[in-house]
Amino acid sequence: MTLQLTTPAFKPGADIPAQYTCDGSDMSPALSWNIPPEGTQSFALILDDPDAPGGTWVHWVLYDLPPTEGELPAGVPPNGKLPFGARQGRNDFGRTGYGGPCPPPGPGHRYYFKLYALDKKLELQPGSTRAQVDRSMRGHILAHAELMGRYHRT
Repeated sequence: MTLQLTTPAFKPGADIPAQYTCDGSDMSPALSWNIPPEGTQSFALILDDPDAPGGTWVHWVLYDLPPTEGELPAGVPPNGKLPFGARQGRNDFGRTGYGGPCPPPGPGHRYYFKLYALDKKLELQPGSTRAQVDRSMRGHILAHAELMGRYHRT
């Protein structure tokens, strides 16, 4: 079975509602995924924007999600450590936790939620960067799922 990532907030490839962006309450959308592959010890989640003017912009770094979790609620708080054992890293806004879409006015941007099933816990400190998470995941990815949404500002 292929790992799949979904949200009730928007359909794949559709517009992300403003409440999940800097134009709204800037809260993370609820996310859910199906049963992970055998051997999964943790999940990592990255949200990035490859269309940002200066190169890919990282909006969310979350790791060490337990394999027993199959969802994240909307509005994950910006804490480094979460109650269910996960940790959040630093985004490119310089903050811990979720930073919603906030492109400059003009053409829309694509936002990729990327979920990784891993054969180990990363055990990185809260506030780690995407580069640190990417290095620690290398060689440990069992499965990968993506969910893309779009957002533009006029």
